[in-house]
Amino acid sequence: MNYNKILTQTARIMSAVFHPLLIPTIGFVLLFNSGFYFSILPWSVVKFILLTVFLSTCVLPAISILILSLNPRFDIRMEKNTDRIMPLILSSAFYYVGYMILQKLPVYPIYKFFLIASILVQITLLFVTIRWKISAHAAAIGGLLGGFLMLSFRLQENPVWILSSLFLAAGIVGTARLILGKHTVSQVSAGFLLGFTIMVMTFSYI
Repeated sequence: MNYNKILTQTARIMSAVFHPLLIPTIGFVLLFNSGFYFSILPWSVVKFILLTVFLSTCVLPAISILILSLNPRFDIRMEKNTDRIMPLILSSAFYYVGYMILQKLPVYPIYKFFLIASILVQITLLFVTIRWKISAHAAAIGGLLGGFLMLSFRLQENPVWILSSLFLAAGIVGTARLILGKHTVSQVSAGFLLGFTIMVMTFSYI
């Protein structure tokens, strides 16, 4: 296996590991291990929240994409920006369902804000995607990084390993999307800035 094949395969693996469908769940796992005051919850509550987030932001959107793929006119690889519109609409709806479930739990509001901010990212992506193929991967990891940076600033705490890992992950994801030829530099940069900015603005009002 030559160098280019190894590079391409690694980029595919990184794109899968940091897929937008997995980022919310990764984010909540990081929140529960952040050391922030709101991360201390009973294990039964943590399990319920993680299950809710995983189902509403990953499993249900993934199933909806598989159902859409039954239509021969829908490309599951979503190479064209127009193929991404319906998945984004459905994902936003499922995210909102997750938010409504968390809304009924007597837990710190940060977890609900996290999903609300994610919904805002999805909706903004939707409107941009109608005209342009912006990177959802970059928006997802950019949003996660922006959210943790703002939380660290507001709470005056410094979860070094989380922030360092997210900075590294953002670079890896952006590079992977470029190696695979899925996006241009401008599409990756715009996606990152979109997610980052929305999460920073949302968490700045908490």
